[in-house]
Amino acid sequence: MKTNISFLRQWPLLAFFCALLSACNLLEPGDIINPNVDKDKFEKSDGAMTAWINGTNSKFATTIGSYVELTEILSDDYFNNYSQSSKVFDYPTILYTDADVTSLQRGVGTLREMALEGINTLAKTDKSTTQQQLFNLYYVQGYSYLLAGEYFTGLPVETGGDIKTWEDNLNLAISTFKTTLTLADSTTDKAFINTLIARAYYKLGDKTNAVNYAQTALNLSKDFIKQVTFDGEDDVDNSFQGYTYGSPYGTAFQPLPRLDFLDPKYFQTNDALEQRPICIAKAEEPYLIIAEAEICSNQLTEARATLHSLLQLVKQRPVQKNINDQLEGRYNGGYKKYPNSSAYRVAASASDSLRSGLILDRQAPHLISIPYISGTSVTSQMIDNCATQDELLELLYLMRQEIFFGEGRRASDLGIRFPVCEVEAANTNASAYTTAQIPSFIPLNQDMDAFTINDSNKTVVIKYNMNKVIVDNKTSDYVVPFLH
Repeated sequence: MKTNISFLRQWPLLAFFCALLSACNLLEPGDIINPNVDKDKFEKSDGAMTAWINGTNSKFATTIGSYVELTEILSDDYFNNYSQSSKVFDYPTILYTDADVTSLQRGVGTLREMALEGINTLAKTDKSTTQQQLFNLYYVQGYSYLLAGEYFTGLPVETGGDIKTWEDNLNLAISTFKTTLTLADSTTDKAFINTLIARAYYKLGDKTNAVNYAQTALNLSKDFIKQVTFDGEDDVDNSFQGYTYGSPYGTAFQPLPRLDFLDPKYFQTNDALEQRPICIAKAEEPYLIIAEAEICSNQLTEARATLHSLLQLVKQRPVQKNINDQLEGRYNGGYKKYPNSSAYRVAASASDSLRSGLILDRQAPHLISIPYISGTSVTSQMIDNCATQDELLELLYLMRQEIFFGEGRRASDLGIRFPVCEVEAANTNASAYTTAQIPSFIPLNQDMDAFTINDSNKTVVIKYNMNKVIVDNKTSDYVVPFLH
């Protein structure tokens, strides 16, 4: 759905909304562009809810883009090889005084309050409000709690309120999504929301509920996709795309070499204004949740069967052919050189075998093909070769990394969480939440992104296989939630 930006310019909703709630320092700042529009006039205007939905969806999309941009470099998925965007998350260094931490937290608060304003006020004043519009607002509200629960040590759940734990935020996400389910009127929408509920239960370590909702989602649809969309014509841009494709900064973020075949997930075809959508839920996730539950219960035969079904789905996902990525030199004046030829073989660590086919030829005259919903380097034989729980678990986390690549999910799988920001530090119960959660097994000093390259032998050896690191620390409180 394309956002009606011209209507948004007439009614500067986000600016108006932030002024309306100026007592909350953690909403997006802004000025009222049109002083003739007050709250009462807006609420009574024709199409108020439609305009509000457009503004909410626009903010939702750009917030998701910001989370993807900043959390992908926080993980081992991408390294920021240039001077734009955060230069400390790659270490990773996460301080409550960091402006990016403030921005991400403001994004959560703004989404929550925009959704609640629509639900509690506009839905009552605009009699044309539809069930689908309410569904839209409720899932945005739920998703704000989901982001808070997955990525912060704790966040408030109301304007001016005390900080609540990440578990509290996830439980609020679940209860909100359950309400959202009552408004869903299609099997795809129901599969989407069931998946988000399963995702929240997964993070809480509630295996029974996570599996039940995951299975319900698959029973409804075995191939659904839900995305946020952008609009290049009206400057509603996917910020992450700007760092991974094109010029001048589209080559700033470099993927870990063994993920090269998945980059750029967000590209342009023949339209210079094209802004690619980002998946926020898809049928792959229920399979992954069910398979992980089976592995953690030591049901390895069942887990292999589930992973085979997942692999068939991934193979059916679309692939964009003939992408021109020739501006990508895998260096382009950045901090370090990356391999840029299919002649290179890549090892996930010094103790892992070298693999071919992970690096693409991008230089002229080559064009590339990229799976833009989901892709994986895992094969059926690799699944069958996993004989132990740890081997299957490592393979599953590789599939999670590849399937969710470029979607802002990896840092959460690594157990990393943001602190509350400096503005919130004055809260009476903030002291327990002002330090980021960076597990002790996370390599520092940019070592998650480190590798050695041998141009003579055409080999690349990554310093740390983080999927093995996850498995080696599977009993910690930070990763593999079904085991604790």
